[in-house]
Amino acid sequence: MANHVSALKRVRSTERRTEFNRARKSRLRTGLKRLRGLLEAKDVKGATEAMPATFSIVDRAAKWGVIKENTASRYKSRIAARLRKLQAA
Repeated sequence: MANHVSALKRVRSTERRTEFNRARKSRLRTGLKRLRGLLEAKDVKGATEAMPATFSIVDRAAKWGVIKENTASRYKSRIAARLRKLQAA
């Protein structure tokens, strides 16, 4: 266990940050799962409406450092490609 005052403070702040990051990652996974479910169900209208909110969640997660920028771009790109494919069909 930490003995110095500054080390004890780091332990406390790390615990707080961990809680925030856990909630943010959970929100990200839930949003992606919801949108992917709509795409699986071939619900074009629902997926089109849910996409801006999901992209916002992905962008915020990248901004906060929960995921990397390239990972966020990859998620968005693949989801957009799947939606375009559904709309074309």
